Amino acid sequence: MHDRGPTPRGSAGGGFVSSSGTGTDEQVTVSDEAVAALVAAAEEGVDFERLQVAREGDGDEAVYHFETPAVTREELTESEFRDACSNNPEYVDNWWFFEGLERAPANRAFLRWLESGDAEDWDVPTRYDALREGIARSWGQVAVTVMLGAGGRRYELRHEDDVDTPLPELERREDPLAARELVKFDDRGRYRPLKTAPTLPTGWAFVGLDGRDCTHTLDLVYPATVANWHLEREGELDVNHWRETMERQTGIYGVIETWDRGEGHEHVEWVAGACCDDSQCLKRREWQYDDGTDLEAPGGEGEFPCREPCSLVVSAARKWTRLESEQPRTYEFELTPSEKDQIEAIIDAVADGRVDEIREADIYEGANRYRTRFLRAKRFDAGDLGGVPTDPEGEQTPTGEH
Repeated sequence: MHDRGPTPRGSAGGGFVSSSGTGTDEQVTVSDEAVAALVAAAEEGVDFERLQVAREGDGDEAVYHFETPAVTREELTESEFRDACSNNPEYVDNWWFFEGLERAPANRAFLRWLESGDAEDWDVPTRYDALREGIARSWGQVAVTVMLGAGGRRYELRHEDDVDTPLPELERREDPLAARELVKFDDRGRYRPLKTAPTLPTGWAFVGLDGRDCTHTLDLVYPATVANWHLEREGELDVNHWRETMERQTGIYGVIETWDRGEGHEHVEWVAGACCDDSQCLKRREWQYDDGTDLEAPGGEGEFPCREPCSLVVSAARKWTRLESEQPRTYEFELTPSEKDQIEAIIDAVADGRVDEIREADIYEGANRYRTRFLRAKRFDAGDLGGVPTDPEGEQTPTGEH
């Protein structure tokens, strides 16, 4: 995943044109609901991103304080306080959006991060100027842009590969629930068992979303990623490592625990290397072998963390546990040096998911289909490489599996 930003739309660094096509001169207006909420909040006091509000006294004796970096108003009546709110709409709207509206803490933090990132070095006016142009960020393979529109902030989601595609050429979506079907299959129609795999289909755009629908849609595309991202930032992410996760497995998955025989954890390195690379999953693996033993296999660089081995890893580990219970055997084949290189190239191409990228005309590619068919025609006999049976004299492997 390549994080964009925050990047003003249309600037260098990957911002893209949103559904409105151009920037907007949208003027911020403050709703009566927002002003009423700030009047009520003044009793306890407000100090949020350089907006300071307070109230002293009660009833007809109440006086209000309103302050931003550009203006300070003291001893205001409620009517004058409301006028001050209307005259400084960006600061009031900013408070209302992030503090006044009821949101889950994770969603609030995420929407704030979309606009300012981790540095949070934009003041409110600068950020609102950027919002008028549109601010773009990446979340996995989803490009998210937030802009000021009619009624406040509006969000647009689309695949990163479609950032330069005109909106009329994309399938327009507005209901977050549409994401449930969207993420089931990749562009080739293959089922996606892992929602955070880098195989999100292209050709769609969710437009005109408010903040709640934005986070809801992303939660359907990448389940629990916003919540876990926030828990990690707060130092509260509960990580379950390999050993404790496998110790919980029961039934057909209970066999995985037998793979830990007190002989080291190299097998877990193989599992993590196979499943948790950025090319396979957009999460950043935070789980290790156990609480005191880190894995050397790269854990990825994604924005959102992986807190425990997922169901796909558990399922794959079950199969590998059974396969690794077999005893090694020595087989003898005759291969030319080029054929050995070709077999290695085929394994690499399959493991890296590059088979479909190799054209039929690329005869010099080891994993080319015609070269592979030639190798099979030359070196296979009755389905066995070199005519050497896997189980000599009909002997079965210990698991009965190949």
